[in-house]
Amino acid sequence: MNYLEELNDAQRKAVESTEGPVMVIAGAGSGKTRVLTYRIAHLINKKVDPFNILALTFTNKAAKEMKSRIGNIIGSSESANIWMGTFHSIFARVLRFEASLIGYPSNFTIYDTQDSRNAIKSIVKELNLDDKIYKPSSVYSRISSAKNNLIGADDYLQHPELISQDESSGKSQLRYIYKRYSEKCKRSGAMDFDDLLFNTNILFRDHPNILLKYQHKFHYLLVDEYQDTNYAQYLIIKKLAALRENICVVGDDAQSIYGFRGADIQNILSFKNDYPDYKLFKLEQNYRSTKRIVEAANSIIEKNKGQIKKNVWTSNEEGELIKLVRNFTDNEEGLFVAQSIFEINNEDKNQFSDFAVLYRTNAQSRALEEALRKTNIPYKIYGGLSFYQRKEIKDLLAYFRLTINHNDEESLMRVINYPARGIGKTTIEKLQVASSEYNKSIWELLENIGAIELNLNSGTKTKISEFVTLIKSFRTMHESHSAFELGEHISSSTGILRELYSDKSPEGVSRYDNIQEVLNALKEFTDSNFDEEKSLSDFLIDVALLTDADQDNEDDLNKVTLMTVHAAKGLEFPYVFIVGLEENLFPSQMALSSRSDLEEERRLFYVALTRAKKRVFLSYSNTRYKWGSLNQCEPSRFIDELDPAFLEFPSQNKIVKPEFQREGFRRTTGNTPPIRRKLKAIDSHSQTNVSSSAQGVKTGMEVEHERFGKGKVLHVEGDKATVFFPNVGQKQLLLKFARLTILK
Repeated sequence: MNYLEELNDAQRKAVESTEGPVMVIAGAGSGKTRVLTYRIAHLINKKVDPFNILALTFTNKAAKEMKSRIGNIIGSSESANIWMGTFHSIFARVLRFEASLIGYPSNFTIYDTQDSRNAIKSIVKELNLDDKIYKPSSVYSRISSAKNNLIGADDYLQHPELISQDESSGKSQLRYIYKRYSEKCKRSGAMDFDDLLFNTNILFRDHPNILLKYQHKFHYLLVDEYQDTNYAQYLIIKKLAALRENICVVGDDAQSIYGFRGADIQNILSFKNDYPDYKLFKLEQNYRSTKRIVEAANSIIEKNKGQIKKNVWTSNEEGELIKLVRNFTDNEEGLFVAQSIFEINNEDKNQFSDFAVLYRTNAQSRALEEALRKTNIPYKIYGGLSFYQRKEIKDLLAYFRLTINHNDEESLMRVINYPARGIGKTTIEKLQVASSEYNKSIWELLENIGAIELNLNSGTKTKISEFVTLIKSFRTMHESHSAFELGEHISSSTGILRELYSDKSPEGVSRYDNIQEVLNALKEFTDSNFDEEKSLSDFLIDVALLTDADQDNEDDLNKVTLMTVHAAKGLEFPYVFIVGLEENLFPSQMALSSRSDLEEERRLFYVALTRAKKRVFLSYSNTRYKWGSLNQCEPSRFIDELDPAFLEFPSQNKIVKPEFQREGFRRTTGNTPPIRRKLKAIDSHSQTNVSSSAQGVKTGMEVEHERFGKGKVLHVEGDKATVFFPNVGQKQLLLKFARLTILK
């Protein structure tokens, strides 16, 4: 097979240009994964050793798919040797080898977000701080941001600007929490996600010989989704590429949407400054979407000033117009989505998995879920509570982690008295105080429980000694048993299986089944790695580094997908509903203070549009509940920015409530009484008339709005008018959609 013949001209040039710095700007649906895959295969065909290739992705799923495709071209034995994975998984692997140089054990635990928040929560309590002010989630976010900008705990203590910001927000103690958190992680032999990148930078900074070792190892670097890299990631890449500059980055500045978590669009925009002799390739042919979807998306993104210009096009069919729907309420919006999915599914015989509903915030899912449940349409929420975050799973994994790393304090605190073994809250509090006092890990105290005076009775000391012996026995087995054998032994000998089996409630049965599923995963992990021995420690690394995108469940395959637009990046669906297109929601109210923030929101809308292959539905509501209050809403400015040539203009959503029988899905219809008799459906022709009549609205005029009643125009600027309504106050309206009647 000549794989190069499967590429178009632009793709082929990007694949064949293997030497020196290369940037591939890949428009949505333009085949960037194919280019990355074939480029690696091409390097190996040119006799580059796979061990000398480093390929960085943002999900393990993407890495596995690419590795599989490469294996189909060059053989799986060779593709297995490529260093390919997420930033976190690759540099966790590096740190396993080098951890001792920066004061960590090689078997360090990787804390997930919940572990980190729990640790912060305990520190806030130790310092007697108000947990309503120092919320673990916001403190963790602040620490994460600092680490991603390579500001360590000691640097933070001496950083006047950050200290001033914290004091202004009423969180003057945050720097001390960061310091204690850092010490707690170090004492527990644990790193959080951000530490994996932060500590890699420390390793390369403080040990130039180690940096040189990996510069010599990785002759070729490939980075996917380069626009999503943060400062810590950018610096690692730049250091590793410095020796040979054989670096290829692939991405799309138009899809840079993760600024809120540290991604810096300047990394991709400034690539030409970092590597002045770089080669630029643009992938502009979209293979995913219809012409109307592609051109509508182009009409949006062209409004951004900060971008690398490209002309995305497609030879696909023309496709249908993008349907724009106006709803009275968010509940009505949910019914519109459910009804539309039901009708399309019946007419075109689609799978439910062909449909995705995208929203700006997770809170919007409620009305959608209710509507889908009422119409018996199966759905899944993408990015909800993942399998490995369920309590019973976290409990078992805590035993696994404690087996590998006895000093893992979060795991120890989770299971020291689960299942109950008579080591109570008072004992645990005494251990925590003594740990700080003696500057020793709690495990060290437990091991020497007879030698340290903690004012514990002999019965409690005996129970602690039995617990220590149990965990040590697991550790001994770790050296001689497979991951599955050890996992099965731990789940039974700790009493977890017995505890859950005795609970015969539906929830208890489900929790027991979930534990069995972990053991199934362990068995599969053990059996699928027959070419090399994989331990429980290796399994824990895999689990700790899973992303949301990696956790597909077979039971979820034929369900409508509900997700935020952020979570949808990299995915595609035949039918896409983008809901909640209202000012202050999408774009977010928090994004309206600067051009850069607004441009990121516009890129987010561009990403939403370009997820669709066949059809897009846009929806907004006149009213929406927020924090328990009913708010009047205005259509999003992004609706107005779309080229109207690609839109089917708003019709009032006339809900027909389907009722279903569970068998046969027989449908009957009922009529929903109109909420306001005055409102009429508007087709694309009458919409044009509304727009033209609205152009006559001027400052000082008295007008009438169908919902707000009579009012006076205070100010007109461009396509917007500020109107005062005695009943509801001052409103800013888009004239194109406001349907104002001029009274005088």
